[in-house]
Amino acid sequence: MDWDALRVQEFPVTEHWAYFDHAAVAPMPRRSGLALRDWIDDQERHGVVHWPAWGRKVEEARVGCAQLINAGADEIAFIPNTTHGIGLIAEGYPWQPGDSVVTASEEYPSNLYPWMNLRDRGVTLRTVPTRADGRIWVDDLAAAIDSTTRVLTISHVEFATGFRNDLNLIGELCRSRGIAFFVDAIQGLGPLTIDVATTPIDFLAADGHKWLLGPEGAGLLYIRREWIERLRPIGVGWKSVTSSYNASTVEFNLKPDASRWEGGTFAMAPLQAFAQSLKIFLEIGPKVVSDRILDRAEAVREIARSAGWSVYGSTRPEDQSGIVALERPGIDPDAFALGLRDRGIALACRRGRVRVSPHIYNNADDLGRLAEAFRGV
Repeated sequence: MDWDALRVQEFPVTEHWAYFDHAAVAPMPRRSGLALRDWIDDQERHGVVHWPAWGRKVEEARVGCAQLINAGADEIAFIPNTTHGIGLIAEGYPWQPGDSVVTASEEYPSNLYPWMNLRDRGVTLRTVPTRADGRIWVDDLAAAIDSTTRVLTISHVEFATGFRNDLNLIGELCRSRGIAFFVDAIQGLGPLTIDVATTPIDFLAADGHKWLLGPEGAGLLYIRREWIERLRPIGVGWKSVTSSYNASTVEFNLKPDASRWEGGTFAMAPLQAFAQSLKIFLEIGPKVVSDRILDRAEAVREIARSAGWSVYGSTRPEDQSGIVALERPGIDPDAFALGLRDRGIALACRRGRVRVSPHIYNNADDLGRLAEAFRGV
């Protein structure tokens, strides 16, 4: 793979920044920005005349999402953000008073609040603390499950530490206990690969604006086929039914696939751009993309250690991801991250640590600028 050529062709952000903040909001590739500008021009000039063509471009995103995780296109629904997807499952699950949900205490609030909101329906959220080494032990999750547990929900990668949860092991745990498995995949898809045909995931949500290089407002919700009829559809509207384009007939026949959760009109422009972003992953190959990002992340760890920084979390490769969390005594991480903006370096601070999240196009020059910044404090 000619990464330098890809950098020049697809990532204008490199003209201004050494960008290491893909776990927050990623810069879009050139092709995705072009898709947005083309739609704006078309809509300005022609209104709704070309709407069918827009719809076909949106369906390319559905197919791309399905290919990315090896799902069926009928198992994919579009969502505006991860939080929305989590809420659709949390509110649509057939709860009974006394049921419980298990998750990790380190989860991003989007994977906590929707489940907490179920307490008035008699559902309890049980959180498992992270161990001192930054790991979430599967044995601790297993110990938190009891006869009332109906769902285990967890992030593929924890947003602040970069710890990678073992989805295969947790999925098998859920299957053995007869409970549903929900994955917040927003920090995992891209740096890591997911295959829902082999990993027993029941539900998965991810916005496209981080590692998947899409715009904000376009994401995917995966619902395993056998769950489609078992969940209560939330947000039902004109597009949820089989006669969605026949407004003169009112027949409440829900679509037989995940698109029944798409109640209203799509965010046409973001989804068209998202389709283009997904094509980069599919053209290169998700595994090749993953290997490249993980290689960049390991280079960041080596640079940081050599400059006197501590890398937080597990040292086991199978626990690591595209997120690198760093500490150094006497350094204010917020001030450090903010100060680097003046030097054309973008990274973040989360939970009191510097968070670095590289991508496929970060090259030796970007890493060299990062190394200089780490040494210069």
